Amino acid sequence: MEDLCNSSMRFFSDQHLCFADIIPPSEVRARIEVAVLNFLRILTSPAPAISDLPLINRKSSNRRVSQGLLTEVSWIFLSHSFCTRSLMRANAAKAFIRVWKVMEMCFQILVQEKRVTQRELFYKLLCDSPDYFTSQLQVNRTIQDVVALLRCSRFSLGIMASSRGLVAGRLLLQEPNEEVVDCSACGSSGHAISGDLNLLEKLILKTDARYIIVVEKHAIFQRLAEDRIFNQIPSILITAKGYPDIATRFLLHRLSRAFPDLPILALVDWNPAGLGILCTFKFGSIGMGLEAYRYACNVKWLGLRGDDLQLIPEQSMVPLKQRDLQIATSLMSSEILQENYRKELAVMVQLGQRVEIEALYFHGYSYLGKYIAKKIVQANYI
Repeated sequence: MEDLCNSSMRFFSDQHLCFADIIPPSEVRARIEVAVLNFLRILTSPAPAISDLPLINRKSSNRRVSQGLLTEVSWIFLSHSFCTRSLMRANAAKAFIRVWKVMEMCFQILVQEKRVTQRELFYKLLCDSPDYFTSQLQVNRTIQDVVALLRCSRFSLGIMASSRGLVAGRLLLQEPNEEVVDCSACGSSGHAISGDLNLLEKLILKTDARYIIVVEKHAIFQRLAEDRIFNQIPSILITAKGYPDIATRFLLHRLSRAFPDLPILALVDWNPAGLGILCTFKFGSIGMGLEAYRYACNVKWLGLRGDDLQLIPEQSMVPLKQRDLQIATSLMSSEILQENYRKELAVMVQLGQRVEIEALYFHGYSYLGKYIAKKIVQANYI
């Protein structure tokens, strides 16, 4: 225990560490205990004071981009800029107390060797501390505050990811001491991705696939799985049913590590949101705070793209909405967006149109597989 406290003391003195890592429960508990000891030490000193909580600044202005030198993977991370939660500022007092409340709850969870979802944590805090927690958003932001303070992942805090993701195709999964799951035999529903990151890390993975295809939309995933496209194109299909959750990103990253030679190709709508989803898989998300960088993968843009518009009847094009334009502006302001993506986005905005993958059904329900095969054969992805 003394060694853990000493390492945690060194941790809190290191102001250059600005990422969240996965650490064992004993180390997390030690960091929480050190935070409490530091608070009490200052409170009971000859010049007592209520110390502020130093957190890594999670604003977009603190975002930086790491360009891979030995790999093609780039990712978003947060630099060494700090902000504080203070009890002495009226507009920050409740946020200060929320951090301690969530740390207390996480400490109890770790002692009990339990895991909870963010939703479960919200209801527990709502019942225990209704004056401080009235919405899920408050809990989510406070969890990120605790991650920024302790610089450990949500998973290390005992908070489990809620997963929407599915996987299908030429992939065998096996949990330790469990039967093998053949993802090609799971039908159009696919195999549900667990929210337990520890379990995902321990999975035994086998494949004879040649590609990993990330599919934006659940309905398109179902169509491809039902058509068994993975028999025509040896592939693994994976979807998060929209913007990716942590568990789906974790599994994709795990697959990229297990099978580094497999290209990862994204099939998304031709609109700013589709590109935003691709970029989240590819670079990470600043909304993930200190965990933004962790699961970045070298994802290539298969489609839909501007050169596919010739395949789409004009009546299938839909005007961009205000939300689309807001996403486009945000993407354009990002220094990580590569030039060919930026050009595609500029064409979307210039035309004022968006196209969904389903527009390809104009050529028949079986055309989607042919479209993907043609793009792959031509290596037409960026």
